[in-house]
Amino acid sequence: MYILDTGARFSAVRFSPSPTPLSRRYFIVRATNLPFPKHQAKYHKELEVAIDAVDRACRLCVDVKRSLFSSKEKIVEKNDQTPVTIADFGVQALVSLELSKVFPSIPLVAEEDSHFVRANNLVSSVVSEVKSKASIGDNELSDADVLEAIDRGGKGAYAFCNKPATYWVLDPIDGTRGFLKGDDALYVVGLALVVDNEIVLGVMGCPNWPEEISDGSTGTLMLSHIGCGTWTKRLQNVSGKVTGDWTRCFVDACVLMNKARFCIQESQTWESLPLSGFFDASIVSEDLQHKEILLLPTCCGSLCKYLMVASGRASVFLLRAKTQRTIKSWDHAVGIICVHEAGGKVTDWEGDEINLEEDQSERRLIFPAGGVVVSNGSLHNQIIEMITSASPTF
Repeated sequence: MYILDTGARFSAVRFSPSPTPLSRRYFIVRATNLPFPKHQAKYHKELEVAIDAVDRACRLCVDVKRSLFSSKEKIVEKNDQTPVTIADFGVQALVSLELSKVFPSIPLVAEEDSHFVRANNLVSSVVSEVKSKASIGDNELSDADVLEAIDRGGKGAYAFCNKPATYWVLDPIDGTRGFLKGDDALYVVGLALVVDNEIVLGVMGCPNWPEEISDGSTGTLMLSHIGCGTWTKRLQNVSGKVTGDWTRCFVDACVLMNKARFCIQESQTWESLPLSGFFDASIVSEDLQHKEILLLPTCCGSLCKYLMVASGRASVFLLRAKTQRTIKSWDHAVGIICVHEAGGKVTDWEGDEINLEEDQSERRLIFPAGGVVVSNGSLHNQIIEMITSASPTF
């Protein structure tokens, strides 16, 4: 049953100003497994499994984070100095198991492999966390099953060649540095399904996404299905299960650059981006000057910034590609469909769509010219024009 609600709207959270008021209407759907009739969604079976897998993964993250600082064995450094925890490997194993149980023929592209689990004597800890959240009975999962599930998404696990393909893309924890902090820094579990180079569905879970509703809940689950919109509902911090009603999301309606709210990577500065030649950045929303834009406080991970744009909390997310860092598909796939289905737009700096098939062999890398532009759509052409005009300098 669809209930029209013209008055409710996402309330502001503490890391951003209140969203620009919208004249658009949106819908709240009473609690069901999906926020729309199944016959409208071609991939509804895949979406239901993805929702359940990400929900379980979020509960695993919450439990691991709760005990994170009670044992130094919970944290290990990978070779690239990116901190990784039992939760990364546990989420990848858990999601891999849940997906392969129903869709065994669909390959998985994901971030981790089991080498670090084995090398750092973390096998028993990871297996324990996975068993506690998996839908498969405890006695049915062996250490080998869990390690194999991790490696199912690892590098070299599947060769696509140059063929059109159907596959899952998983970021077990985007924003691991935020996960490791003992505060409210945000992190996201992100899962998408790609069919013939088109992202057809996506699910993001952010367990500590702040809400102002004082009902004991925290976190958010966002889903998108091609042609069916982007929707969210809250996660409950007591049991970790999804709760409440589905609420449809829209990007904000901002059409003026100096009224927009921008996000950038915490590893980058505003001065390193092309728009800095047109606008200065301020982190204070009051008394912005004509040539100033509002730069929202950083939050860990790219997917969180996609979530902010898709939910109308931010207007624009700019990412500059670094020559020394390769852009990974799992950092963007689920975010792209969530923003698109919320009415926004995602391209590279030349205005071309992101091509997930450029890495023909493994589908793990993307090569957006210049970087990635994520916007509410209304501002997109202006941003591309500014980037183009500033390109000799940048």
